[in-house]
Amino acid sequence: MKVLFVSSGNSKNGISSIVYEQGESLKLLGYEIDYFLVKGKGIKGYLSNLFLLRNTYKLGNYDIVHAHNIFCGFLCGIALLKPLVVSLMGWNVQKYYLKILIYIFNFIFWDYCIVKSQSMQLALKNIKVEVIPNGVDINFFKPMNKKKAQEYLNWDLEKKHFLFAADPKIPIKNYSLCKQAFDILHNDKYVLHTLGDVKRENMPYYYNASDVVIFTSKGEGSPNVIKEAMACNCKIVSVRVGDVPERFADVQGCFLCKYQVEDVAFKIIEALKFPNEKVTSREKILSLNSSLIADRLSQVYHSVVLK
Repeated sequence: MKVLFVSSGNSKNGISSIVYEQGESLKLLGYEIDYFLVKGKGIKGYLSNLFLLRNTYKLGNYDIVHAHNIFCGFLCGIALLKPLVVSLMGWNVQKYYLKILIYIFNFIFWDYCIVKSQSMQLALKNIKVEVIPNGVDINFFKPMNKKKAQEYLNWDLEKKHFLFAADPKIPIKNYSLCKQAFDILHNDKYVLHTLGDVKRENMPYYYNASDVVIFTSKGEGSPNVIKEAMACNCKIVSVRVGDVPERFADVQGCFLCKYQVEDVAFKIIEALKFPNEKVTSREKILSLNSSLIADRLSQVYHSVVLK
């Protein structure tokens, strides 16, 4: 089966690593995956891709189109691409005007709609959607020796290292809350790192070298950094955002915090004190192995094509 992935191409590295890895996991099942990257922002930016997208679709003779994010879904709908599966990726589905557009497009243009968390499903309770989180490559993101990871990154072995699991330059990731909490700990033996300009191949080292991973984002669907850190058996402190509370349920070593500086700081210390050998985060994430998610997507594709 030949599939056209349509996703935003506005990030620094072009295609999102999440979308790319999902496509690569489907290739292992025998699918032929092509990627169309939408360049430009806003209504005008997206619509400027309309004719190129239509031509790509016509020339490619695709069996199915999979749009990755709400605006790519709108664009593919306007372009009349069929059959069309749309994955809604983020928290913005909760906006009232977008809910109306989702309802209209899902009824008229979309053949199947996927969301990434139960909270997104509840936000769209009057629309038929299926929850299929993004998968995580558990063979790539896996536990490794902390000392070796720190030596690989040239981190000071005598200090405690904390990782803000996002790019601090992105406002919605809410780095200021993490930084304020870190600052009130007042300990010169503590070092705060970020994932701002980290290459994908180095991310497992960052997770494993960290004593605590911290996540304070204001809005998410199903943050992959949380699942990646869990796959590395990290201790994590996160606000209640997206599907994080679902992921942390009955997990030892993962702590939920409020959007309050003092509570974030308190949970960081609690996580730091928690015994490493008792962390159970990896075993709770195995069901989201990218190969298992690929199997679920394969079932969706076949059900849509056979309609």
